[in-house]
Amino acid sequence: MNQHTSTVQSRSLRSSAQLYWMLLSALMIAIIVVASQIVIPLPMVPINLGLLAVFVTGFVLNKRWAMIAVGLYLLMGAFGLPVFANFRGGPQALFGNTGGYLLGYFLSVAIIALLRDRAVTFVQRALLCGVALLACYIPGTAWLMFLTGRSLVEVLPFAVYPFIPGDILKCVLAAWLSLRLDKLPRPV
Repeated sequence: MNQHTSTVQSRSLRSSAQLYWMLLSALMIAIIVVASQIVIPLPMVPINLGLLAVFVTGFVLNKRWAMIAVGLYLLMGAFGLPVFANFRGGPQALFGNTGGYLLGYFLSVAIIALLRDRAVTFVQRALLCGVALLACYIPGTAWLMFLTGRSLVEVLPFAVYPFIPGDILKCVLAAWLSLRLDKLPRPV
């Protein structure tokens, strides 16, 4: 095999890998959008499955593409596409009650994507999701405190407490799903 053939094959493999990650990223964005519409309405912040999809995105995609996918999801919503919970989008959604949690989506996926190679067991992955969950709760709670002018003690009953049982379940489910999805073939 000559050098030209080797270079062409190398470019072809890189192009195939890029296409794979782009398509998988698009699929994960679609899953986040759909999961965000599965909603239990609450007065200030709805419960939805978007965070579960964000966790899985962090495990399924490589570091770069995981952050790109969630970043694109947030940009789509920022530009008005109805991708957030209850088919909301636009600046009013980003700067409304859920804005801090949406920022937390990006922080959560970054934490999982950057640390997932160290989390190989079910328990480690569930705990990693727990850390990522805190990265969602902190800006979400801080933003609600800012918007409402209330203290942490006043905000926790509607900003964090109602979400804890479901979010623990999301951590467990994301850990379980990610271990199953690890078995899928991937490009180098």
